Amino acid sequence: MMYSESLVKLGKVRSEIREIFEYGNKRKAEIGAENVFDFSIGNPSVPAPKIVDDTIKDLVDNFDSVALHGYTSAQGDAHVRQSISDYINGRFGTKLTANHIYMTCGAASSLTIVLNAIMLPGEECIAFTPYFPEYGVFIERTGAKLVAVQSEDKTFQIDMEKFEAAINEKTKAVIINSPNNPSGVVYTKETIEKMCDLLRKKEKEYGHSIFVITDEPYRELVYDDIEVPYIINYYHNTFVCYSYSKALSLPGERIGYIAVSPDMDDEEDAYAAVCGAGRALGYVCASSMYQRVIEKCLDATSDISIYKTNRDLLYNSLTDMGYQCVYPDGAFYLFVKAMCDDSHEFCEKAKEHELLLVPADSFGTPGYIRVSYCVQTKQIEDALPAFKKLAEEYK
Repeated sequence: MMYSESLVKLGKVRSEIREIFEYGNKRKAEIGAENVFDFSIGNPSVPAPKIVDDTIKDLVDNFDSVALHGYTSAQGDAHVRQSISDYINGRFGTKLTANHIYMTCGAASSLTIVLNAIMLPGEECIAFTPYFPEYGVFIERTGAKLVAVQSEDKTFQIDMEKFEAAINEKTKAVIINSPNNPSGVVYTKETIEKMCDLLRKKEKEYGHSIFVITDEPYRELVYDDIEVPYIINYYHNTFVCYSYSKALSLPGERIGYIAVSPDMDDEEDAYAAVCGAGRALGYVCASSMYQRVIEKCLDATSDISIYKTNRDLLYNSLTDMGYQCVYPDGAFYLFVKAMCDDSHEFCEKAKEHELLLVPADSFGTPGYIRVSYCVQTKQIEDALPAFKKLAEEYK
């Protein structure tokens, strides 16, 4: 074949989320956007905080244009990286330096870089269900294998017995995502401590490093004073993959970073491997302007109170209708048990009511659906009668 068969296949078939999103765009053009209740994609619905727009304007008006739009160092501007490490140290009590930070084009490139830096063909990377489907794509492109471990029923915390059973001499890494997409679950401090204790035990048993890759685009999106443990403080071999897409409502700008734990085994080589993977993949010099934007906005977040309002309205309304929902402490997704065995069938039935929902089979959890509530509150209010009619069809 002239082209990579696996990549041609990936290019011809969009992710299920994107397929539903594109179906929604088509349907909106046919019957009007106000008549389609699109809960498919995690695209922030609140604007970026004012400081973001003000910083952009200030940079354009007052910063040297050549420098603003020119190359930075491959791993990112040194001053920006120092500012980020200082911010993390002040917030979490860590000891990062600029040379533990690598600037990236969002969490997807962060994950891809780290996986290429550490995974070798034949090795295994564990992810806990439900997990973001693209993890499989990212892992398999390194020649490694994704091993899915089922989480605890109902709580969706890590099932430690199943986790321990999945670890073997081929295990190289574990990806965690908390707050979680698609469940909204936040791993408790107890869960994190047990996970890290188990990994330290297994490192000794197998005589090699096992890495934690923590995928954190939703870290700031938590409600009700819930704590999200900072994994570097709990486990030495940790890579933090962070994105400002959700916290600052900047998904289209693609800006984030990798933080390499200063306590990592051979941490200088670990950071060099990250830099080398970025070079090999062509992920060097993330947007120079947006590096400088986020440097000025490290303390800022979008108005996440709107997502809390949406969560409370949607969760309370759907549970009153008889839906079984996982209570989300963070992110902006509601994880709902389908009212039949086949979640695809359920989502197709939902389309008859102009409800666009995502079946969770590709997230490793058949029988569930994801409802993305980063939408206007009015859309949820308008959609509730449709959710009710859908539920009545299964009673």
